[in-house]
Amino acid sequence: MGQARPLSPAGWSRWRPLPVSAPLDPAALAELLDGGQAFRWYRADDGTWTGLFGSHLVRLSLAANGTLHWSAPAARAAATGPALAFYLEGGRPLPDLLAALPWRSDAHLARCLAAFPGLRLLRQPFGETLLGFLCSATKQIVQIKQMVALLATRHGAPLLPAAHPLPGPPALRFRLPTWPELAAVPEADLRACQLGFRARFIHQTAQFLAAHPGWLGATELLPYPEAKARLCSLPGVGEKVADCVLLFGAGRLEAFPVDTWILQTMAARYGLDGWKPAQVAHFGRAHFGPLAGLAQQYLFSWERRQSRLAPGAT
Repeated sequence: MGQARPLSPAGWSRWRPLPVSAPLDPAALAELLDGGQAFRWYRADDGTWTGLFGSHLVRLSLAANGTLHWSAPAARAAATGPALAFYLEGGRPLPDLLAALPWRSDAHLARCLAAFPGLRLLRQPFGETLLGFLCSATKQIVQIKQMVALLATRHGAPLLPAAHPLPGPPALRFRLPTWPELAAVPEADLRACQLGFRARFIHQTAQFLAAHPGWLGATELLPYPEAKARLCSLPGVGEKVADCVLLFGAGRLEAFPVDTWILQTMAARYGLDGWKPAQVAHFGRAHFGPLAGLAQQYLFSWERRQSRLAPGAT
């Protein structure tokens, strides 16, 4: 990762530095882009990442000093630069957010923060985040990425012509379908994208959103409790999915998604063995405060790393 950046292919902008409020290390960048927040990033053998959010296709390269550089299709680079800065920072400097977390009195949280320097929360398009996490039920990240790639390839609009160089998988030529576009897709065609039972939920949600234009935009702007209640009224959206959508798609840092990893870490590190997900979420918001979702990402990432390095270690 610390070597010279690869040359940009024809039709791509030159590499440009991306100012961020805190540098990342390679592990933190990998966790940020491929750790379950988003599902459209791919790492190449040369250490660069290629990904897509909304209609923005981007390459990222990390220098040895933690500086990020980016490149995009030249025709869209002027619009992509500001969008990428918001996607990675959300307009809130990471050091200020970290300073407000209770790591001074929570040794485990301090350990998690130290393990992933620069890890932050992505600020993704709201409707796209909902679609990604509706695909996530009972699935691993690699499987979610496969489903999302099929949805994009079969039902999304192309962003690059076939002849344009693409240093990434072919699915990145296509943006995800919008919810109005999904409303026109038969459920059987959605099921053919390896969605299984999730096809019904996505189809029903698309029909609801088509009948209620502006509903998603209004939900994104509501206070956290009301926004979560509205999301939970959608087919297939439970508390965990709603919290993920609000945390990664609306910047609601008080959201505290509870999945298997969080249940495990809260039982092992905080003594919450046997607690139900709703109880754990309430504890998380009370213990970690209004930035509980940021703390959750560090806890989640640390627990997954421990499982990979030393299964069963506590």
